[in-house]
Amino acid sequence: MTVAEEADKFGLHRVGARPPLGDYLRQTWERREFIYELAKARVQKQNQQNRLGMIWVVLKPTLNALMYGVIFGILQGDKKGPDFPVYVVIGVFLFEFFTSSMNGGAKSITGNQALVQSLSFPRLSLPIAQITQNLLTLMPMVAVMFIYAMILGTTPKWTWFGIIPLIALFTIFNIGIALICARITVHVRDFTQILPLVTRMLFYTSGVLFSVDRILNSWPWLVTVFDYHPLYQTLHLARAMIMNDAEYNPMSWLVLSVWAVVVLTVGLVYFWKAEERYGRAN
Repeated sequence: MTVAEEADKFGLHRVGARPPLGDYLRQTWERREFIYELAKARVQKQNQQNRLGMIWVVLKPTLNALMYGVIFGILQGDKKGPDFPVYVVIGVFLFEFFTSSMNGGAKSITGNQALVQSLSFPRLSLPIAQITQNLLTLMPMVAVMFIYAMILGTTPKWTWFGIIPLIALFTIFNIGIALICARITVHVRDFTQILPLVTRMLFYTSGVLFSVDRILNSWPWLVTVFDYHPLYQTLHLARAMIMNDAEYNPMSWLVLSVWAVVVLTVGLVYFWKAEERYGRAN
């Protein structure tokens, strides 16, 4: 009888072995308090050394919205459309959630190497903690976003509550993205150097600062492509629910839901498959 067969006979398992996916998810759920406390502690620590502290959570996207709004407002001229300031605020604030999820998720394993190599726990906890941290940061940002919308002339309405299921779907999508980026970074450390270029490209091509229907109306096929763009559809739905006289196609909810489920499923399986690699010294 081999050593492996003898160990299996007595219910012994290899240290660091990857559990079945169902057990893996259960073990992660059992550590939900650890995940939340880790995320909360990081939020509190994030800006504590700055004079303005947590104010930077909303000040940074505010300054970005102001800067990009002025520049792209001038460049677009008459094509920028009505309520352009609100349009930009919504786009910049929500896209910040995606950017921090992608970048933070990519570093969630490699940036916690000492923790990963010294303790036994499902590594899925770390990317989930990063998304939880970003979600906690997003809450005051969304509140300020609504305040800016009212200051800029938007009338409050019941559809504003639709932002809750929208953020839920967006969070699911971002978890999948974070998991994919986390594993890629473990294999290719240089990936973190490429990510800023990727996020910048997505920022300029996802309708954050421009209306697709107005800017790309000469290319109908390209406008159709954006009907299936997950980031654009997220921003489009948010604007339709918040801005005055804005409309949307209900199919946008289906498109975003499919993207969220597919990306989460792919990201989860892809990340889980490499579970045994995350604790190894490089």
